[in-house]
Amino acid sequence: MRASVYIETLGCQMNVSDTERAKTRLLDAGYVISDSIHASDVVIFNTCSVRERAAQKVFTRIGEVRKSLVNKQPLIGVMGCVAQLEGEALFDASGSVNLVIGTRAIDRIPTTIERALKGQTEVLDLGEHQEGEIGNTNPLIRHSPYVAFVPIIEGCNKFCTYCIVPYSRGREKSRLASEVLTEVMQLRDLGFKEVHLIGQNVNSYRPKSNVGLEGISGATPFSKLLRAVASTGMERIKFTTSFPRDFHRDIVAAIEEHENLCNWVHLPVQSGSNRILRSMRRGYSIEDYLRHVDAIKGSKRKIALTSDIILGFPGETQEEFEDTIRLIERCQYDSLYIFKYSVRPGTPAANLVDNVSVEEKGARFLALETIQKGIQKTIFNGYVGRQVRVLVEGISRKSNLDMTGHSTCHKVVNFSGDGVLAGREVLIQITAAKANSLYGTVASGPCK
Repeated sequence: MRASVYIETLGCQMNVSDTERAKTRLLDAGYVISDSIHASDVVIFNTCSVRERAAQKVFTRIGEVRKSLVNKQPLIGVMGCVAQLEGEALFDASGSVNLVIGTRAIDRIPTTIERALKGQTEVLDLGEHQEGEIGNTNPLIRHSPYVAFVPIIEGCNKFCTYCIVPYSRGREKSRLASEVLTEVMQLRDLGFKEVHLIGQNVNSYRPKSNVGLEGISGATPFSKLLRAVASTGMERIKFTTSFPRDFHRDIVAAIEEHENLCNWVHLPVQSGSNRILRSMRRGYSIEDYLRHVDAIKGSKRKIALTSDIILGFPGETQEEFEDTIRLIERCQYDSLYIFKYSVRPGTPAANLVDNVSVEEKGARFLALETIQKGIQKTIFNGYVGRQVRVLVEGISRKSNLDMTGHSTCHKVVNFSGDGVLAGREVLIQITAAKANSLYGTVASGPCK
C-alpha cells in the first residue's frame, strides 16, 4: 500500500484549487489521501504569503503538529507561496521540514514525495510548470460536490508595490479557453451546479491562442470567455478577482446577456486616494474606478459589488484616509474586506517608511468598519421581503436545524430546510437580515 498524505490548506481560493490538484495527482500515482494528521505518513501545509509573518505561522503550526504526534513522526512538507518565496531556507529555519514544493511544482508532487520516502532528507522543487501539466481535478477531491473552482489564469504581472504575489506565483499565464470549457462541461455533466472562474486577476485573461473562442463576441478575451462558459449550460458561473485597470464594461454586458453569469463583481480598489494608488502602483485613478462602478451599478440587472481596502499604507494622511471613506460612501459596497497595511519583505513598499502607527491603523480600521457596517445593514435590509435564488450547499454552521448556501449575488443565506435540498437551487423568501448574512424560508420547491 502506498503512503498516506494529509494536506492542510491555508489561504485563498487559488490555494484550495491547488490542493485539489495536488490530491488528484497523488491519487493518480497511487497514494492514499488521508483526512487525519495522526494517521498520515506525510503531512503537507499549503501556505499563503499574503498575510504578515506567513512563514513564522507555518513554523508554529508545524510545531503544534509535531507536539501532538507522540508516537508517529510523519514527513513534513511545505507547499504554496511560502515555499516558493523561502525555498531551501525553510530547511535551515526548521529542522522538521523534509519537503519544499513551489507554486508551480504542484503537478510533480508525487515524485517529490517519493524522493523523500526513499530517504532524501531535503527535497526541493521550485521549478516551472511543464507544458500540459495543468489538468483536471478529480471530482471526488473537490471542496464541494456542487461548487467547483476552475483556474483560468495564474500569476500576476501588476507588481503592486505592497504585494508579494508576482514573486510567489510568477508572471501571468492564461489557460487555453478550450481547456477551461472542457473542464466546465465535464463538471456540468458530473452534476456540479456552480463554477468559480478564479485567478489573481481573472479579467487580465490573455490566452496564447484563440482556440475555444472562435466566433464568440466580446471586447476582451475575458468577456469572450464569460460568454463561452455561459453557453456550456452550467447553471451558475461566478468569477473572482477582477483588476480595475483591466475591467471593461463589456463584462457587464455579458452578465446582462446571460442569466447564468451571476450578478456579483468583486473589484478591489484598495484606497480612495489617487496619490496612494500611485504609490501602490495600481495603474488607475479613482475617476477610472468610479466609471467601472457606474457601469456595474447602472446595469439592467442588480449586480452586487464588493471590494478590498488597505488602510494605513505608508504615508497615508488623515485626509487621504477620509478620501477612502468618501469613496466607500459613494460606492455603497455590498461587503468590504478591510486590511491594515503590514510590510511584506521583498516588495517595493517594504522600502517605504511605515509611518502610520499601529494605534492609528487600528482607529482607522474601526472607523471604516463602522461606516461599512451601516452601509451593509441598509443593503441587506433591502432584501427582506424579496426572494433570492440560493444554491443549497449543506447544513449551516450556526444551527444544525438550518441549511445554508449562496445567492447568485454571493450572499450567504441560511434558512430552515431539509438536507434533501443540498445541491439544489431554491427560491428563498428573505425574512431577516443579519450582520453578514441573510435568513429566510423556502418560498417554493427547488428551482431545478
